[in-house]
Amino acid sequence: MAKLDNNKLVSDITIPGTHDTMALYGGSMAKCQSWSLENQLKAGIRYLDLRVSGFKLKIMHGIVYQRTSFSEVLTTIRKFLEKSKNEFVLVRIKPVFPSKGSVQNLVENLIGNDNVWKESKIPTVGEVRGKIVLVQKNRFKLGISLSETDSKGDYKVTKIEKKKNKIIKHLEEADKQCKSEIKEKMSLVYSSGTSLGTYKGFCLLPNAVAEEINPWLNEHLKNLSNKNPKPCFGIIAMDFPNFDLIDMIIKFNT
Repeated sequence: MAKLDNNKLVSDITIPGTHDTMALYGGSMAKCQSWSLENQLKAGIRYLDLRVSGFKLKIMHGIVYQRTSFSEVLTTIRKFLEKSKNEFVLVRIKPVFPSKGSVQNLVENLIGNDNVWKESKIPTVGEVRGKIVLVQKNRFKLGISLSETDSKGDYKVTKIEKKKNKIIKHLEEADKQCKSEIKEKMSLVYSSGTSLGTYKGFCLLPNAVAEEINPWLNEHLKNLSNKNPKPCFGIIAMDFPNFDLIDMIIKFNT
């Protein structure tokens, strides 16, 4: 992010992120990532999607405990930002069972005010370098607001081609939002998906979907990057991203 214009709004750039960032455990049904948080940050991931319970702020994916807490995640992010002061990291916290009603207060007490953006106003890049930028949605009311391009149930995958078409539609919507004169929210596109909960059952679990979607998405974005001006997509949240895909997303800011 060192080369980004300090006066550019955060909502006007394209950011690689991960869906269910800490979902490293629970087998193929629950696992959405293969890299540790530290390695995700080193690879260029700048949007984190955390499912946090009110019980000791443990990180969950569904009923599966992900062997870490928000406190430990916070320490990792802050260590990264201490060494990378030109960067910023968007953090979405989704309160989950148990005691999800207490998550916001617990997080606020833990995180403090130092180097954290809690305002709803979209900041400029210069305002948040070296900071954690909280992202709010539904039950969590600290930070900038999200505008998710997907509709309810879009994460369910029965056919890869249908999923590709949905992603194309969502990217187009994100680009429109990005270029709107009203800058109240940050766009979010998901490329992740699973067949769990559909008639396909266990056929297309997160890793299988990512194996098909990620190479295709890389090529699709490569074609879009030739446009002048380049599109802007806000956040693209992925399962099992690779270096090439992350690098392609970052190139939309150059």
